[in-house]
This record gives sequence, C-alpha cells and structure tokens, in this order.
Amino acid sequence: MTTIAYPPKPAPGDRVAVVSPSAGLPGLFPRPFELGLERLRKEYGLEPVEYPATRRMGSTPQERADDIHAAFADPDVKAVFASIGGDDQITVLPLLDRELIRANPKPFFGMSDNTNLLAFLYTTGIVGYHGGNVMSALGRPAAMDPLTAASLQAALFTSGEYDLAPAERWSDVDRDWADPATFDAEPETRPGTGWTWENADRVVEGRSWGGCLEILGWLLMAGREIAHDPSAYDGGVLLLETSEELPGPAEVFRTLRNMGERGLLQRFSALLMGRPKTWSFDHPNGPEEAARYAAEQREAVRRAMRIYAPTTPIVFDVDFGHTDPQLVIPYGGLVRVDGPARRITVTY
Repeated sequence: MTTIAYPPKPAPGDRVAVVSPSAGLPGLFPRPFELGLERLRKEYGLEPVEYPATRRMGSTPQERADDIHAAFADPDVKAVFASIGGDDQITVLPLLDRELIRANPKPFFGMSDNTNLLAFLYTTGIVGYHGGNVMSALGRPAAMDPLTAASLQAALFTSGEYDLAPAERWSDVDRDWADPATFDAEPETRPGTGWTWENADRVVEGRSWGGCLEILGWLLMAGREIAHDPSAYDGGVLLLETSEELPGPAEVFRTLRNMGERGLLQRFSALLMGRPKTWSFDHPNGPEEAARYAAEQREAVRRAMRIYAPTTPIVFDVDFGHTDPQLVIPYGGLVRVDGPARRITVTY
C-alpha cells in the first residue's frame, strides 16, 4: 500500500491554481466562475492563477494534463482547484506524470468528475479534498453556504480534526447559470432531515476513498487508479455520492454489487453516503418524486450492503457531493465515524 500523506497547506496571500481537468465550462458560464475567483481572493485571501485550458471548451486531454503539470510544478502555487466537473477526465489520467506530481504535492480540491484526479492522487500517495469546485461551491449565487465556507476554510488552512454537521437547510435544485437573475438571490432551500445511521454500534477510523459513484464505475471498468490488491482499502471509510444524471436504483445497486464481487465493499470499516441529488434540468422532480427517488436509492444501497457487508456502519444523507451545502471531505485523509455518539470527524 502506498503511504499517503497530507500535502503542505497554503496560507492567506498565496497563489492557487484554477484548472479545468474536465469541461471548460468557465468559458460558457463566466458569472459563477468569476464569482468563485472573487471569493477566493476576498474571503480566503488567495490569489487564483488560471491556465490555458481553464476557460476553453473542447480542450484536448493533453492540454488539460499540461495545465495540471504546470500547476503542480510551479513552486509559487500552493494549492490546486478544479473549476467544475465534466465527463471525460478519465482520458487525462494516462497522460499525467506521476513522479512530477509526487515530487510536488499540493492540496487539490474538486468533486464529481474530479473523482478521477482524487483517485490518482490517492494512488500517488497524496491526500486530496473532495469538494470545493470553484463554480458550484465558491460561485454559489448571493453567498456561499456557511457549512461549505467553514469546511473549506478549515480544509485549506488547518491541519487538525473537524466535526462535520448535518445541514439545517439544503438544496439540490439548480438555476440557469446563463440567466443573470440567477445570481440576485440565494437558492431556495428546504429543511434538513439530519443523517440516518445504520449499524451504528461502534467507532471506526480509516483513510477515505470513493467519490462520485458513476465515475468510480468508469474507473473500475477501465482499470484505472484502483488498487490491484483490495486489501489496500482494509479499514478505510468509503465515500459515495451520485450526480445530477440521477442514476436509477438498479444502476446504483449493480455498481455496488460489482464492487462487492471485486472484493471492495467488505474491506471498508464504514460507508458515508452523500445526500442524493434528486433534481436536474432533464428531470425536474417535484417533492414527491424526489423523496421517492432518494428512498429508492437508499434501499438499493442497503440491499447491496446486506449482501456484501451486512454489519458495516452506514451514514446516509451526509452533505457532500452534488447537493448544497457541499462539505469538504479529505480524500485519503482520516475520517472517524462514531456510531454511538452520532458524530463524523475528519482530519484536515
């Protein structure tokens, strides 16, 4: 098993890279991107640095790999942020220079399709951070969600333990980034429902691994950035969440089933399941449809876990991933799941 270490932290005043390892959506939707850059400057005291493909739709995998290399190799850049996700970052992975990145470890913040790069960093020996996409987290209309802002602050600048908290209010309904009126008011939110705990009879701690379930499925199919020996994940904490493509319960079950058949599910000491996104522009579900979708997803997860890891602690509806707020979770870092106390503690 590769030894995994936390990279050095940035400090206020430092330069940080902003790259687009997947889609160059900043070029199509500059408003949330520039709002995110402004908040990096004003709220976190960091100076963002863009790269050639950051705002370019249709950039090649090599061009995006070149940007990643330049960001990690520059000694004046102290952290790297993804602008947004996409769907083809897997084509960038074979082009990455593992030794260059290993020799220049830096905190990387991203989620969704950036699961690819987070998994790459894990196998390279570097802790990354699931969350913090510039456009979706930092570029939220009106203001960042306080839970998102606080967890990002802690992940960026501190190195100790941090207790996660369930959201009092949350949202998963998107608004049109092309409409200027989108940014005049905060997103509408609904009351939080807290976390749902199962098999919560023990305290476990381990290094986290996982990410967006659909992307993990692609990585498994391609044989990319997955440890050949499943024992590498023994005792870890599995992080899973689903995207705005709203995979159905059958797809969720089958992906988890196949992970179980590969010998993965039973290796982890706990599963944190992100609150499912239940709305998209293609599927604008009403409240009843959204609740049904979420319930069916939870049951699909339970069904797979009953088969392959029936005693593993599970926490449902943790606020990370494609819903808002977006808690930042260290990827490859330590996560403690305290069932009796109903507490999740991460180490940044």
